[in-house]
Amino acid sequence: MANSAQARKRAKQAENRRRHNGSFRSMVRTYIKKVVAAIGTKDHGAATAAYNEAVPVIDRMADKGIIHKNKAARHKSRLNTAIKALQA
Repeated sequence: MANSAQARKRAKQAENRRRHNGSFRSMVRTYIKKVVAAIGTKDHGAATAAYNEAVPVIDRMADKGIIHKNKAARHKSRLNTAIKALQA
C-alpha cells in the first residue's frame, strides 16, 4: 500500500487512468465487433460503412497509446481483407 502522500496520489491517478483507458479499449472492441457483424451478414455496403466508421477510432486509440500501432494496423488489414473477399 502507498505510504507517502505522493505515492497515494500516483496510485489514485493510475487507477483513474486505468479506468479511462479501459473504456477506450472497450470502444475500439465494439467498433471492431460492428464491422465483424456486418461482414457476417455478407452485406458489402454495410460492412464498408462500418469499417469506414471504425478506422478513425482505431487510429486515434493507436495514437493515444491505448492499443499498439501494429495491433491497430493488423485489425484494419484483416477487416479490410474480409470486406474485399465479400465483393469478390
